[in-house]
Amino acid sequence: MRLHDLRDGAATLAPAAGADPRVVQGMLGHASIVLTADTYTSVLPQLYHESAWATARLVLKAARKTARKVNNARPRR
Repeated sequence: MRLHDLRDGAATLAPAAGADPRVVQGMLGHASIVLTADTYTSVLPQLYHESAWATARLVLKAARKTARKVNNARPRR
């Protein structure tokens, strides 16, 4: 294993640990976020799954909030 392989591994795993893409860019010393994103697009399947669940939670939370507003705005009988 080469030192560069460890660097690539760290750059791939950093987002899974919650690192912001700009932080990964800084870790690697890339001048552009585009270079970082284009080079490390091999996102772990776990990140896809977590992102989907996080998005679903946000949508459901917004739907519940909207439903409460609608229910509270209805005239009482």
